[in-house]
Amino acid sequence: MMKTITGIAAPLPLANVDTDVIMPKRFLITITREGLADGTFADLRFDADGHKRPDFILNKAPWTRATILVVGDNFGCGSSREHAVWGMRQLKIDACIGTGFAGIFYDNARKNGLALPIVSPAARDALLQFSSRASGAEISIDLDHRTIVAGEISVPFEMDDATRTALIRGRDDTLDSLEYAAAIREFEAGLDDAMRVSVIK
Repeated sequence: MMKTITGIAAPLPLANVDTDVIMPKRFLITITREGLADGTFADLRFDADGHKRPDFILNKAPWTRATILVVGDNFGCGSSREHAVWGMRQLKIDACIGTGFAGIFYDNARKNGLALPIVSPAARDALLQFSSRASGAEISIDLDHRTIVAGEISVPFEMDDATRTALIRGRDDTLDSLEYAAAIREFEAGLDDAMRVSVIK
């Protein structure tokens, strides 16, 4: 069970980063989830010739090892493409800290183990400043107590109970449904029996 997410945080203060920025549509041709890491933030990370943009934060040390992003307002807006979350997870991003997230993006994140703690604008700005330090200091997201600790900074965050529980347990909707597999089979068997009786009548 995962109760704490710890890692280097990278500042990405851009507002209204939509899912087309996170995962450009040209990368949506795959029928599986594999290979989407290269597409994640592709136009920010790479130039037209495929070379890394040296000024983009995830291309700079130590943020090349970042597993947490501190993001601008309204992150994840736009289309409902789940590929955006899949790509971020393949890029080894475990969490994004922001002031709010688009609803569908939030739901997709919960289903795929991407934590989205919601903090106040003042707390987000303090974490942006902290994560901008060249030392690449780690921060910790305590899911159990809904607290983020970054050096001397300690701030609360919002997260609904269902999302928090899913992250801690490492589960999604499918795994939750499988917990009721025996009851589902029993219910289906009852339907079969009822249909047989109906046919006989």
